[in-house]
Amino acid sequence: MAMGPWLTVATALAGLNALLLVALGAVWLRNYRTFGTTLILGLLAFAGVMLVENLVAIYYFFGMGMLYASDPVAQQSVVVLRALQFLALLFLTYVTMQ
Repeated sequence: MAMGPWLTVATALAGLNALLLVALGAVWLRNYRTFGTTLILGLLAFAGVMLVENLVAIYYFFGMGMLYASDPVAQQSVVVLRALQFLALLFLTYVTMQ
């Protein structure tokens, strides 16, 4: 089954989200090794769970038939949610890297 344009955009956004989460996880891991606080450990867990979620989404976009593959409204909703997640991670990455 060929991916439509909306699922292609959703897949690209999930990939970008995964890249941002890897960068955040690397910084937070370094900080956890330095400071050892539970707050940073929580941030690391957050990055890990969100990374797994995005990688599973990419797997489903590529390898599995999606329940909403034929519904353009559902596809657009997925893109909007992925875009909002991307913006949130972009802000978080920006302030973390400062």
